Amino acid sequence: MRVSYDKLWKLLIDNKMKKGEFYRAANISVAARHALTHDEPVHMKVLMNICKVFHCDIGDIVEIIEE
Repeated sequence: MRVSYDKLWKLLIDNKMKKGEFYRAANISVAARHALTHDEPVHMKVLMNICKVFHCDIGDIVEIIEE
């Protein structure tokens, strides 16, 4: 299984938000930034912070893909 954050990046585009703004708004660490941009798993707290920023559910930002 692998993780895809394509839905998250689409949300940023739809909300006309730059990655830097997003990282600051969601209080995302450098390590979590790297994981997000490389479709690697992140801590649940990171996903919760992102959901707070966009007022959405986890399924709106991440997708689990079975290989």
